[in-house]
Amino acid sequence: MNFQQLRSVRETVRQGFNLTAVADTLHTSQPGVSRQIKELEDELGVSLFRRSGRRFLGLTPPGEVALPIIERLLLEADNLKRVGDEFAACDAGTLAVAATHTQARYALPTAVRDFRDQHTQVALHLQQGSPRQIAEWVLKGQADLGVATEALADYPDLVTLPCYRWTHVVVVPPEHPLAQAQARGEALTLEALARHPLVTYEPGYTGRSHIDEAFQRAGLRFEVVLSAMDADVIKTYVDLGIGVGVVASVAIDDARDRHLVAIDAGHLFALNTTRVAVKRGAYLRSYVLDFIQTFAPTLTPEVVLAAMDSPPGTVIDL
Repeated sequence: MNFQQLRSVRETVRQGFNLTAVADTLHTSQPGVSRQIKELEDELGVSLFRRSGRRFLGLTPPGEVALPIIERLLLEADNLKRVGDEFAACDAGTLAVAATHTQARYALPTAVRDFRDQHTQVALHLQQGSPRQIAEWVLKGQADLGVATEALADYPDLVTLPCYRWTHVVVVPPEHPLAQAQARGEALTLEALARHPLVTYEPGYTGRSHIDEAFQRAGLRFEVVLSAMDADVIKTYVDLGIGVGVVASVAIDDARDRHLVAIDAGHLFALNTTRVAVKRGAYLRSYVLDFIQTFAPTLTPEVVLAAMDSPPGTVIDL
């Protein structure tokens, strides 16, 4: 039994049982992948995959049982390599952080700057995606940690810790009726907001679910005329008069957005919690722990490591 056989099994499942894609990912040939899997099956004395001719159709019952064990073995092999890398290179290496656009653009820059000042030998790679992409990247080891508001807590193989809470704000041009109502001291209501077309985040991004839920609970119909992943894009279309913007409070910059009026909507929509996620069972190098604490000072190494030991499904909140 060897790690290449285990990787061939894991990647076959990840690639939807497409051996050509598996071979490309592992930089080998399709017959080589088939041979590695067959040798492992012969050693185990069971078939791991259902087949039709040369095609793989899915996992057999023994394969379903074996896959989590294979995942754990490969994770521990990666952990062992990271231990060696850390003690050999000390404070040098690569840190891969996956984040949504809002987190990368507005929440992370100060933490990145402060981390780089303390860890000059660490190359930082920042990749942006949807919350679900971020979760998958962390689970597959393509990112050391992920930062997002939605979806991360839905994965039992991730350990997610709360970083900070935030609310939404409504943004409009100064001449908009909602801006004029605020100037008169009138509180913003869902009923008033529902009278206008909205420009906000795509479903699954930056607390969008809380926006939808608030209108639904109130029994109000609302129209989203444009949705985007990026708060800057939303504000651009608000400038053009497309609709009323609903964005994260962290996405408002008083200096850059002085041409818009920001109206607090914290009383209309539920609080949102941004979380950092790491893979359960992964070995976290010291500078990974340092970055997490730089971003969220309450998440000390002791807090993070204790959370890593918590049972799957444990919800850790502020």
